[in-house]
Formats: sequence, C-alpha cells, structure tokens
Amino acid sequence: MRILLSNDDGIEAPGLIPFARALEEVGEVMVVVPDRERSWVAKAITRFDPVTVEKRVVDGYEVQACSGYPADCVQLGIHVLFPHKPDIVVSGVNIGYNHGTAYLQSSGTTAAALEAGIAGVPSIAFSTGSEVVPWKEWKVWSLTPDAIGMWTRVGQVAAGIVADAYPLMSSGDVFNVGIPDTADAATPRRITRVGRVGYDRLFAEQSPGVYIHSYGGLVHAEDGTDGDTDVGAAAEGVIAITPISGAGDAVRKVNLDGMV
Repeated sequence: MRILLSNDDGIEAPGLIPFARALEEVGEVMVVVPDRERSWVAKAITRFDPVTVEKRVVDGYEVQACSGYPADCVQLGIHVLFPHKPDIVVSGVNIGYNHGTAYLQSSGTTAAALEAGIAGVPSIAFSTGSEVVPWKEWKVWSLTPDAIGMWTRVGQVAAGIVADAYPLMSSGDVFNVGIPDTADAATPRRITRVGRVGYDRLFAEQSPGVYIHSYGGLVHAEDGTDGDTDVGAAAEGVIAITPISGAGDAVRKVNLDGMV
C-alpha cells in the first residue's frame, strides 16, 4: 500500500515523524507537508503564486516541504511528485481536535483529506487533543520533548486505524478521526457524526484599523456534546470515526466487521 502523508502543522510538527514511522508498518510512506504551519486555511489552493517543493531530512526521515497549503501538498503528491498515485492519503496527526462543524471546515488537515477525496483517493484525517487539560496549556505541552511519547503512541493508534479501515474504503471515501491523547490500541472506537459547533470572535484590534487573530477557545454548541457526535465521543475519551465524504458502505462494513 502506498501512503501519502500530509498535515497542516508543517514540517516541524512534533507528531509528523513518529506518525510516518508508524505508518511504515502499514505500507510505503511518502511525505509532503507545508514548509511552515498552515493551520486554519481550510481547503485553500495556491493559484497566483508559484509553489516550491524541497526535499529535506527531518530526524533521519526524508520529507518533501511545500511552500503552499495542505491541499496543494496533496494535489502535488497525488498528481505530480511521484510516479504512481497513492492508494490512500493520510493527514495529521493534527495538534488539537478537528471536530465539530466549525473546526472541521476550518482545518487544513481535514481539507488535505478532502482534496484527496476529490481526486478519487480514499483518505483519513487524524487529530488529537485533551478533554482534561485546558487547550492553551495542552498545546504548549504538546510541543515539548515531554510529549514525544504521546505523539508516538497516538501515531501508532492512527496507523492501526489506517490498516483496519483501508480495505473497507472505496474511491474518494473520507474519514475524519479524533483520537484522545490518552488513547492506545485498546481504546474504543465509535462511528460518529459531526457535531454542530461554532466559535466566537476570532480577531482583536491591535491598532486603529488593524486586527490580529486572537482566538480565545470560546465555543458555542447546539448538539456537540451528544454522545453520537465527534465532540461528544472525545468528551467520553473514545476514538471518533466520522465519515465526511462518501464512506457510507465503509461505515456499514466497519460495523459488520467489528472495527468498533
């Protein structure tokens, strides 16, 4: 199995190389990621500026660093950079959950998987977070050496899901998967739907007429905490597997085959 791995946290994302190495137990891995963090860009495609790709080595692992967005990385990885199309595109593991309508639609990590779906390639987007530690505190910790063990373990869990799901997926199917940062191979999996969740003000005035991103982590939810939603599953400490494009047959097979 040929696996194209991308993300939106960029080449320096702490979970990138642990996830790539875990995926090597599943198939041949090709990595194309943004050369910097590209969070909150959704499915932007570079149109007017040139896009550059440069081979780099990170922790002994060859990575292709792209100046564009996550969707650009997947476009290039599927159609241009390699002699054969990947069998599956895997995106993440994102720093912070990409669940609920507002975050799923904003995430470059999820959008990378959606770009693969457009190309007819099955894909899975992964994200992780904590329902115990406050977001700002957890994010700071997730970037430290103390978190490497967590990234390695979560990457192994995600690779296991890829191995289990791929044989059941059809062309263009897309899953969005949220993995608790405490998860291991025994953590229950649940098929979920996207919770209706929004966020509040995103910008603060820096000077007259100048505004900067100032996300406060404030969320309003209509049904996001229900147990059958991706957000609700995270709150219960289980892995949420949410079909976001196609994937109907795969979900039925997943249930029949005891994946959850």
